[in-house]
Amino acid sequence: MADASVPDFKSVLGTLSGAQVEYILVGGLAAIGHGGSRATFDVDVVYSRAPENVARLVRALSPYHPYPRGAPPGLPFQWDAKTLLRGLNFTLTTDLGDLDLLGEIAGGGTYEELLPRTVDLKVFGEIFRCLDLRMLIQVKRAAGRPKDFEALAELEAILEEEERMQTEQRIPMPPHDRAPPP
Repeated sequence: MADASVPDFKSVLGTLSGAQVEYILVGGLAAIGHGGSRATFDVDVVYSRAPENVARLVRALSPYHPYPRGAPPGLPFQWDAKTLLRGLNFTLTTDLGDLDLLGEIAGGGTYEELLPRTVDLKVFGEIFRCLDLRMLIQVKRAAGRPKDFEALAELEAILEEEERMQTEQRIPMPPHDRAPPP
């Protein structure tokens, strides 16, 4: 398995994208894509649970020996489409590093529900679909974990700076980044 202190983020993301897996980058890497500076030690994605996408996901990750993170060695675990479709969220360790496959996230929902709230961002020199900044802030707040609350101040400062710059340049914000009307 990969050394958790040195995750191979680019390979994990490249493996998923190369197999045409439909996913949205969320969590720490999405924050980095928006300009965040906090360290992260896993890849968090919300994946489409459409059967054909789950099949692509299984094929893409099979060579990297996905296994439930924190589970004792030898636990019976079958990495296949049937397992993924029977479950929802999987925290895995792989030969490439730790990967959280999320079928749904608090404060955001499923892949299909989140899709309209995404942007394409450059991460590690490649373009990936990520949650837009407002939605990323919303799901971090909904997750309610201390590490998410710690990240909120930085993400909110980035959002304020982006809004300030857009106002100064008189560039309208894209519709997906606008706050919903009160």
